[in-house]
Amino acid sequence: MAKAPRCGPYICGIDAALDVVSGKWKGLILWELDAHRVRRFAELRRGLPGVSEKMLTQHLREMEADGLVYREVYAEVPPRVEYSLTEHGRTLNQALGPLGAWGVERMRREGFEVVDVAETSHG
Repeated sequence: MAKAPRCGPYICGIDAALDVVSGKWKGLILWELDAHRVRRFAELRRGLPGVSEKMLTQHLREMEADGLVYREVYAEVPPRVEYSLTEHGRTLNQALGPLGAWGVERMRREGFEVVDVAETSHG
């Protein structure tokens, strides 16, 4: 069953913004695409340890529908699909920067462990 499109009504700007980035993986997808510019599906999946294929597919579709992610399909055999951020996605990622800095400070203050993505993607 398809999820209803996100179109308000909203209480405030935070409500509207969180509607678009809701879900554990969307912020991380934005971060991964911003860091690497262009990623294929398997590269995204390796860069996000713990995400299922189904969840990554669902989030990428929603983010494409919301104008955050551009999906380019190349007419090759086998087909090649690449994902990148749209300008709208880049501005959202920039807006999330202060939230990320807050999270880094929280991890430091609380002594939380950080996942080593390089280690998990090759293991």
